[in-house]
Amino acid sequence: MARRPIALVTAAVLFLEAPGIVAINAVMARFVKVQTMSLDGMDPDAMYTGTWALGIASGVALALCGLVALLAGLRDRRPGRFGRGLLIGCAIVHGILGAVTVGLIGWGAFAFMMLVLGLIVLTLVAYGKGYEKGAGPREGAPAPA
Repeated sequence: MARRPIALVTAAVLFLEAPGIVAINAVMARFVKVQTMSLDGMDPDAMYTGTWALGIASGVALALCGLVALLAGLRDRRPGRFGRGLLIGCAIVHGILGAVTVGLIGWGAFAFMMLVLGLIVLTLVAYGKGYEKGAGPREGAPAPA
């Protein structure tokens, strides 16, 4: 199985997705600010700031997930516990957002989200628990029962 290319492609996609998410949130924040939108009497400035904060936090999280996948691909070793947790969380978010995008945006966005989800899961599975670089039966060792 081609572990390294899968992890490197996953990292590239996540690194490209991070500024896209920040840009989408920037556009939404601009709409909120220009139209002085409010939900149930909330301060529009708080909504503007919250939208920017969510966009930046999401971008940083995607960049961290991309970094974990990049390091896994470069080192050809599975990510540590924290890195796997980040990738699992990222996969869950992509699954949920994929379900939401079908209704809000369309099937094209859903297909993209599922592609990214598949890449993340494939990276996690490729470097699964049984994988260790160079691991395999020793020559002359008896076959497992």
